[in-house]
Amino acid sequence: MANALYPRWKEQLLQFTPNNNMLTGTVRVALIDTGLYTYSAAHQFYSAASAAAVGTPQIIGAKTFVDGVFDGADVTFTAVSGASVEALILYIDTGTAATSPLVAFINTGVTGLPVTPNGGDISITWNALGIFQL
Repeated sequence: MANALYPRWKEQLLQFTPNNNMLTGTVRVALIDTGLYTYSAAHQFYSAASAAAVGTPQIIGAKTFVDGVFDGADVTFTAVSGASVEALILYIDTGTAATSPLVAFINTGVTGLPVTPNGGDISITWNALGIFQL
């Protein structure tokens, strides 16, 4: 599966209301073991993928929104151990996995993937053109 924006999140964008969870909120990135999670366009919330997360999801800081491109600071996951990581999932954190909208599935174009955790830090360097573009 190549990089993709989750269709259910795109539906939220098209039906924007002030109560929708947008990227201006807390956006997290999770390391994902694709042996335990397979992308599905039908998935809507982080609870669909949380069992495949390796380590603790990190907040994407210094977010920017320029010309339809979403970007943010590179992230570092500290002291990661567990299964191999082949993908990333971005989601808007509401505090509950069952209500945290999935935004993007990324498995190409990111420096540092795939990786096998060894107890050390895992750094994710976003593409110089941004994390994704609408």
